Amino acid sequence: MFWYHDHMGGWGYGLMALSWVLFWALVVTGIVLLVRYLSRTPGQPPDNRPTPERLLAERFARGEIDEEEYRRRLQALRTTTGPTPTP
Repeated sequence: MFWYHDHMGGWGYGLMALSWVLFWALVVTGIVLLVRYLSRTPGQPPDNRPTPERLLAERFARGEIDEEEYRRRLQALRTTTGPTPTP
């Protein structure tokens, strides 16, 4: 009854437009993810924050703490278990 022979109806145009939007969204998302994956430096953590041990070593190198305190705090860092809180 509502068949227009060789022409597409209103729903056909709407679904076609929606499928093209979804197609291009997937293409753009794929390109963005590929660029992010290829731009990573292997062996480097995602964030470049220094480790607590490195911060402690830098303080020792600057002379802010003495060797005894450095060794005591390093021992405490290495024996602490559990996840470290993130700010």
